[in-house]
Order: sequence, then C-alpha cells, then structure tokens
Amino acid sequence: MKVGFKTLIATAAILTSVIALPMTGANAADAKYRIAYIARAQSDSFAAWLANEMQSEAKKYPDLSLTVFDGQSQNDLMQTHIENAVQNKFDLTIVQPFDPAVQIDPVKQAMAQGMKVIATNPRFSDDSIPSVDANPYQQGAENAKLALKQVPQNARVVILDGPAGNPHSMGRREAWQKEFFDKRPDVKILDEQIANWNKDEGMRLMEDWIQSHGQIDAIISMNDNMAAGALEAVKGSGATKYPLAYGVDGTAEAVLLIKDGKMTSTTLQNAHALAEKTIKLAHDMVTGVKADTNQKIEAELIDKDDVDKYVELQKKLGNIQ
Repeated sequence: MKVGFKTLIATAAILTSVIALPMTGANAADAKYRIAYIARAQSDSFAAWLANEMQSEAKKYPDLSLTVFDGQSQNDLMQTHIENAVQNKFDLTIVQPFDPAVQIDPVKQAMAQGMKVIATNPRFSDDSIPSVDANPYQQGAENAKLALKQVPQNARVVILDGPAGNPHSMGRREAWQKEFFDKRPDVKILDEQIANWNKDEGMRLMEDWIQSHGQIDAIISMNDNMAAGALEAVKGSGATKYPLAYGVDGTAEAVLLIKDGKMTSTTLQNAHALAEKTIKLAHDMVTGVKADTNQKIEAELIDKDDVDKYVELQKKLGNIQ
C-alpha cells in the first residue's frame, strides 16, 4: 500500500522576504475571520498530517479562512511567521511550536499586541496561553509498559529524542525512564541522540549505530518519524531480523510498519482530534464564545493486535491510498 499525505495547496504568499507555504480552508473572500496556522515543519509526517486536518476542520466553518505557514524546523522562521501574522492582521494564530522555550517570547509579544493565540502539539508551559494538546507522559508510558514484557533480558537499546527542551520529547522520555529503565536495570543504553523529530536524522544515526554497535535489540523513539528513519537504516543494512521499535503519533507510515511486522508499537496522537478541538476553540475565541482554553486528548496504544483498526482510520482520513 502506498502512503501519501493529502497534497498541500501552495498559493504563493510572500509576507516579507520570507516565502510562506499557505493553504486556505474556507473561501477566504467570504470569510469573516482569518486564522494563521504555523506548522513546525511540513517535512515532519505528523506535522503534515496535523496541517491537513486543520484545513479540513476549518472548512466546516464558513466564517473562517485558514492559512498554513511552514516553520521548516527553524526558530527564526517560526518567529518571522508569528510577527507577520500580527502585521498582516490575522484574527488568530495557531502555533505548533518547534522549540517552545524559544517561541514563547514571540507569542507573548504577539498577544501583547492584541493577537489571539492557541498553541498545539505541544502547549507552552504558561497556562495563560490557550492550548490543545496531548499528555506526552501517557504517550511514552503506554509503549514503555508494553516494552517491559517484550524487551529481552540484557537487551542493547538505542534512543532517539526530539528537540532539546521540547516538552513532548521530555515527557515521553521521562515516562520511558520511570516506567521502563528504572524497572529494567539489565537493559544497556548503547547511545542516545537528538534527531529533532526528523526521519533522515533518525536514519543517519541508526546507520552509525549499526556500524558501531552491531547487535541492537530495540529502538526507542520519541516519535514515529525518527523510528521510521531508523528502520530504513535497518532495512538498508540487509538485516533479516528487525529490532523491536517503539514510537509515538500513530502516523500512516507507522501503522503500516506495524502491520508489516517491522515496528512494534506506537501511541496514537490523533491529529484529527487535535485539529477538531483546536479549530473549534479558535472559532469560539474569535466569535467571543466562552470555552475551556486548555484542552487535552488521550493517547491510544497501537500494536499488532489492533493495528488493522488504525490502518482503516488512516484510510478514512485519506493518509493511506
């Protein structure tokens, strides 16, 4: 089966010297409220899925238009998009932070200038900034508890982390420490590196680890994208047996890898649910409806026993052809 994310519609918008990559939700000419959505990186499979879901949800509100901007995993570009949203008088900005510790100041400055803001995937540490998010500890813990039963004694493992300081990466890693490593002192961590949610970085690191360490019993990744990259490296090495591999997000690629027996488990971070709640909150905020400004979704464990259900989900969402 081929995996393909819905085509992102580029409508050429230049807001300074920076070329944004927007797509519109409702008919922009008819819409009363303009919303900017700043995605951390469209090259990230989960971020692309979430951006597509944001567009789909925005179409349900005739008075909204949504424009998506690609942060390209660059803090300076994220800041530029936030500043341009203010300058171009968007009614509300949704931010998917790449580095929350860096993005929080530009967001607060935008709010001080009257911009309404929502953070999603992840939230900021400041509860005064409205948010829709998941619980990263739960996402990691579901996998870690399963791994307790699966990872063999005296296993040799590698760990792929998200960006330094990112609360989703840190929360998932904390869960792995408390729910797995503290209970399994026999397990040896061969190496642990930051791969910035990036598939290519995950693949390059795994290629190095295969050369340096030989036997690797498990890949513990803080997201599916990095895990998928690591598994590409395993495939490229000519290995006939795959290590156990754990991720987070429940992307289309991940569920197909689980179905094919190449990935062990992931936890669904449902981009549809995130987008549904986020766009609803955005609409409430711009129209003056009182709403809970800090909302969460729950994670669901996906493994070989129930993967077919999630393959069907991704088919319905259009992420698997």
